[in-house]
Amino acid sequence: MRVLLIGNYEHDRQESMQRFAELMMRELPQRGLEVRLVKPTARLGRLKPGAGGLGKWLGYVDKFALFPQDLPTHLGWCDVVHICDHSNAMYCRYLAARPTVVTCHDLLAVRGALGEDTDCPAGIAGGHLQRWILKGLHQAQVLAAVSSYTLADAQRLVQSGPRLGLVLNGLNQPFRPLDVSEIQGRIAPLLPTLGGRPYVLHVGSNLRRKNREAVLRIGALIKDRWPGDVVFAGQPLSQELRALARQLGIEGRIHDVVRPDDQQLEALYGGAHAFLFPSRYEGFGWPIIEAQACACPVVCSACGPFLEVAGDGALIHDVEDEAGMAEDILRLSEPGFRSQLVSQGTANLSRFTTDRMIDEYIALYRDLTPC
Repeated sequence: MRVLLIGNYEHDRQESMQRFAELMMRELPQRGLEVRLVKPTARLGRLKPGAGGLGKWLGYVDKFALFPQDLPTHLGWCDVVHICDHSNAMYCRYLAARPTVVTCHDLLAVRGALGEDTDCPAGIAGGHLQRWILKGLHQAQVLAAVSSYTLADAQRLVQSGPRLGLVLNGLNQPFRPLDVSEIQGRIAPLLPTLGGRPYVLHVGSNLRRKNREAVLRIGALIKDRWPGDVVFAGQPLSQELRALARQLGIEGRIHDVVRPDDQQLEALYGGAHAFLFPSRYEGFGWPIIEAQACACPVVCSACGPFLEVAGDGALIHDVEDEAGMAEDILRLSEPGFRSQLVSQGTANLSRFTTDRMIDEYIALYRDLTPC
């Protein structure tokens, strides 16, 4: 069987989506499938890279005018097309009725464009884009949601067209617990001012729905009762968040690790006192299972999919219960309590194996191409 994977435009820096496509590209050939990964090329976008201003509009030309012209050269080769990110669902119209699977990671931006409160407001252009994506989702044959929460959104918003199903994500990297010396060797260059102090870790961006403000407020709640710091991995903290850290009196205990690679991220999880993830809205919550794979205790909000994804392997609170999250971070200094939570997180990982996920996608492909 020949599978054409459609990935994301590099200049959009949608790192988790790129990782998902790379995972599929890495794993499917090991099952005997022939696979190609294609994605929009930065032609005009390379003249002014960026997610805003002129760079955004040049990227739109690359993605929505030029890339569709490239697709016909691949369609004669493939048996099935897999659009790895639902935000590229508008390409369904260019696939000449090829059997198509779309992975739906979340519908938060679509819901925001429709006026729902998801911390994803859309302007005029963004609203048109999200409605275009929604129209494209109706043209797929199969829509595979990554969580029951996202599946429920799809059942409500994509009521005709594709067959809807659930394929829980697997780990996108083989994260594992590391020994102390390996952790220290990897993170020392990343956090030269940490000085061996414990730290709470957050992984993500400055999007409002990620709720980094809460991470800072929780850090302030424990600053006089715990000697540790707060490490933000991913997008660098915004000036507004840095101002909040100063206001809360914890600016000197904040560290940025900008876009760590997988080995660095594995060590950051492994060395953390806790992984703190108080998101307001998510479609899945990959960092939760990444942390669990690295034997890092998880404290998170009761955001949509987190109850399903975290299982019994996390301390879960209402998103507004920042005091409760702070108390749990302190409780994790108790060795027995910490060890039990880590064990429960490890047990939870059995639901999120890469092998299981790949098997389920191959079954979808075969359903669409019975010959």
